[in-house]
Amino acid sequence: MSNSKPNTPLVTHIYTADPSAHVFENKIYIYPSHDLENGGLDDGTGDHFRMEDYHVLSLEDIGAPCIDHGEALHIKDVPWASEQMWAPDIAFKNGKYYFYFPAKDKEGIFRIGAAVGDRPEGPFKAEANYIEGSYSIDPAVFVDDDEKAYLICGGLWGGQLEKWQTGSYVKGASDMVAGADGPQGKQNALGPVIARMNDDMLSFMETPIEVKILDENGEPLKADDNDRRYFEGPWMHKFNGKYYLSYSTGDTHYIVYAVSDNPYGPYTYKGRILEPVVGWTTHHSIISFKDKWYLFYHDSTMSGGATPLRCVKYAELTIDEDGTITTLRT
Repeated sequence: MSNSKPNTPLVTHIYTADPSAHVFENKIYIYPSHDLENGGLDDGTGDHFRMEDYHVLSLEDIGAPCIDHGEALHIKDVPWASEQMWAPDIAFKNGKYYFYFPAKDKEGIFRIGAAVGDRPEGPFKAEANYIEGSYSIDPAVFVDDDEKAYLICGGLWGGQLEKWQTGSYVKGASDMVAGADGPQGKQNALGPVIARMNDDMLSFMETPIEVKILDENGEPLKADDNDRRYFEGPWMHKFNGKYYLSYSTGDTHYIVYAVSDNPYGPYTYKGRILEPVVGWTTHHSIISFKDKWYLFYHDSTMSGGATPLRCVKYAELTIDEDGTITTLRT
């Protein structure tokens, strides 16, 4: 248990990252990945991030002590997975909690798995196989006002998104050189992919399609637009009837957002949410709680800047009536 104040680590007894925050049963539940200390070197593939289980955290209120509910799922209990339990998310529907997570299958290909539980803190029982048709990392599940659910995901380089441009996995140059297989220069940047979920919340209703992100002139963002183009860590929320897609720009370390009238997009880029934090990665989620908005994020301050050892924090977020999000500097 830790006393959690804004912009301080939620917990200090373990390293946590990639927080997906949700409000269940009038409390805030946070679903992070769990960084483990290791001697791996950063070769651009992300293999130096060694994660094998998930803990669930909760807050009774903003500023209240943060409770670690313990291990909710371990890779040894996921039949199809081999390694790399990275950023997860969760959704509530049908009276059940559906926990979504990426992991590499036995062939080293990232897939999205699902596990089911009766309580928001888990434990969760993994399905025997990954979601058919899923790939890459960073699943975020958005349940709309009409109860339709969508899974959006994808991450470049270590997350393998660029290897799926043909519709099938193509092993290529970025196994050796980070980013080599993706669009370059003035080619259109890749966006995340989205698919509507079936009512069982365990399968796709459709083949995932790419989400287009446009500039202020209605043109697709380009691969060399490093300050604005998509890299990883998608999140969806809704404000005044508009869909907000926020994400990490990766190597430039911004959290930015784009807006659409449709969950499938296209989305128009609007601005930055969070300036770069300490550490190479940045990843977030956004929730509304007691009529205020909050950003959950991570940095590497607790480990003195060690990128693979991160800590989850939060900060109040200001969204103006016109939908503009005020940029945070932590």
